[in-house]
Amino acid sequence: MRTFQTVRCPNCGSLAERDHLLAAQHIRTQCETCDYLMITCSQTGRVVEAYAPGIPSRR
Repeated sequence: MRTFQTVRCPNCGSLAERDHLLAAQHIRTQCETCDYLMITCSQTGRVVEAYAPGIPSRR
């Protein structure tokens, strides 16, 4: 089962889509405007995959 929400993108502030993938226990947030993607585990909150152009990574 999947549920969708419209949320603000944490990267650019545009409207983004949050998809709750219940079977996989993942939450995917994606923005078509800035190409932001964040997939987290819905149980632990840990990041599974992330892509955010324009946000520098810490080293």
